[in-house]
Amino acid sequence: MSQHTLYLLFIAILLLLSPATPIEFVYNTDFNSTNLLTYGSATIQSSILALTNDTTMTIGRALYPLKIPTKQPDSSTPIPFSTSFIFSIAPYKNLLRGHGFAFVVVPSTGISGVTTGQFLGLFNLTNNGNSSNHVFAVEFDLFKNEEYNDTDANHVGVDENSLTSSASHTAGFWTGENDSQFKELTLNNGVNYQVWIDCEDSRINVTMAKAGDIRPARPLISTFLNLSGIFLDEMYVGFSGATGQLVQSHKILAWSFSNSNFSIGDALVTMNLPSFVLPKESVFRSKGFIVGVSLGCLFCIGSIGSVYLLILRRREMKRKQKEDIEDWELEYWPHRIDSQEIYAATKGFSEENVIGIGGNGKVYKGVMTGEIEVAVKRIPLQEEGSVRTFLPEISILGRLKHRNLVGIRGWCKRDKGSLALVYDYMENGSLDKRIFGSDESSTLSWNERIKVLKDVASGLLYLHQGWQAVVLHRDIKASNVLLDKDMNARLGDFGLARLLDLDQSTTSTRVIGTVGYMAPEMVRTGRASAKTDVFGFGVLVLEVVCGRRPIEDGKPSLIDWLWRLMERGELVSALDDRIKGKGGYSEQEVERVLGLGLLCSHWDTNLRPKMRQVVKILEGPSEGIDLESEGMEVNLLDRMRTSSIMVSRHPTFDEFGRLISSSGSLTISDLMEGR
Repeated sequence: MSQHTLYLLFIAILLLLSPATPIEFVYNTDFNSTNLLTYGSATIQSSILALTNDTTMTIGRALYPLKIPTKQPDSSTPIPFSTSFIFSIAPYKNLLRGHGFAFVVVPSTGISGVTTGQFLGLFNLTNNGNSSNHVFAVEFDLFKNEEYNDTDANHVGVDENSLTSSASHTAGFWTGENDSQFKELTLNNGVNYQVWIDCEDSRINVTMAKAGDIRPARPLISTFLNLSGIFLDEMYVGFSGATGQLVQSHKILAWSFSNSNFSIGDALVTMNLPSFVLPKESVFRSKGFIVGVSLGCLFCIGSIGSVYLLILRRREMKRKQKEDIEDWELEYWPHRIDSQEIYAATKGFSEENVIGIGGNGKVYKGVMTGEIEVAVKRIPLQEEGSVRTFLPEISILGRLKHRNLVGIRGWCKRDKGSLALVYDYMENGSLDKRIFGSDESSTLSWNERIKVLKDVASGLLYLHQGWQAVVLHRDIKASNVLLDKDMNARLGDFGLARLLDLDQSTTSTRVIGTVGYMAPEMVRTGRASAKTDVFGFGVLVLEVVCGRRPIEDGKPSLIDWLWRLMERGELVSALDDRIKGKGGYSEQEVERVLGLGLLCSHWDTNLRPKMRQVVKILEGPSEGIDLESEGMEVNLLDRMRTSSIMVSRHPTFDEFGRLISSSGSLTISDLMEGR
């Protein structure tokens, strides 16, 4: 064999053994929306990643925005990698602590199909242990689950497709002579810890220490794991955390990753990091304080005894005055408010306090104890048991938390004839009045209307993808969008919402909604889905931009009218005359937003975007959109572009693109890419 042949063979072996694409990044307290994808409760606060907060039953996940190669080209051999990060798990004062977080290697984005609490946002009750999960994780768990054979309530574990760890150990590090002494580290005391995870030749090494300390020579966990059946060719890396009834904050301060450099952890800055340790209340732990409190308690016992009977009598009277608790309350969300308090807050449900009338009943303004302003929706009940009809609104809204959803404070059943739901009061009323009202001074400008649409889209995205189950609104319209004191838009009136299993549509065939906002397939079949919500949002976009209701007497429908204008290249003329003089917009921007509304309200459900894509489009050109990473399949785009034009129905996506192009410089690519 010649030297030339040997050289070529050597090069070929090097290429075969080397990663397809070297990936390396280092983030030192400089996380932002461009270098992380965040889902659920995960947020970026002062350039630090916060996976969870003090809200119960939440999931937070953050991922590096690009897939990384995890297998050698044309091979099942996993590519070695090394990652290091600094984290802090901090408790909240007077709240029980839990549950934990994990470094994850996962096949896809989002948090679909996962559960809160002990599942750490990784799996759910049915898929835990399923080999099709393709999930590798290193967990930092603060709860001992006997069913998963957890070591203790302060452990680190290596997981493969299951919460039953392949290897685990109490959190800490090895030190001393021959690394034979073990020192435990408390995970959830707010201290900043650094973790090193090295994966090479099926060996997984996990090491941890206090941030700033030298990396221990002996790993906390060293185990062999065959990752060839877990890893796909390319996967996402990041972090997942969750709360249940136990809550705590899970923060990532810095993160490095490389599939070519195993010293990447040295690049992390470990000094002058923010501290999340709760301040010690040493005065309350002192012996003097304890003695003083003890003497005070003895003195107070006599006084307490003298009023004990009086307290018992008052409690008995209050108990008799309370309404009977419904059976379902204990299962769902039992936040009942005393009916007398609601009656007083609304001045006896006075007509002068009426601020709106909906399909389900009147809405009253109320002022509760502490000068708290609320909105009270009073719903007539046809029969005693019909309170269960409104169980979805009570149970769903009580647990959903998002800045663009109207919060519900509680409920009461005043008598057999009515149910009252108590909401946060929205000072600036409904969007309906701002768009269609006669007061020119209150008309929203272009920028204000776009902000409203962004807010509503954000709230609807949370309903569809941000919770542990899909929630459909099913009645999206301007009158159900409310404006708070800062003019932030909030989506309200979940009286028609239904809780769905993920990726399922409702089985009810009863048509529910408002004429003009209902998708064609909803009218035909009565079956709601996320796509029918997208249709309603599309109609909302059109009416907000045009200042015209979807159906008006003697006029063509808003959607048909806009398609005809597009055919003539006059789409911009549909802009609401009341804001044309205020400026702040471009014709191209008007076309893009109206095009988005028409796309969302397209008759073909396959052509409607998902709410995540809608949010990205509304964010505008500065953000940019990666269609493939956002779930827009290439073959779907091909079908859109090659569809034939049928005059008997609305234009196809292909014609839609050409019509936009004929009406100006905007193309269909511009619409989808946010240019």
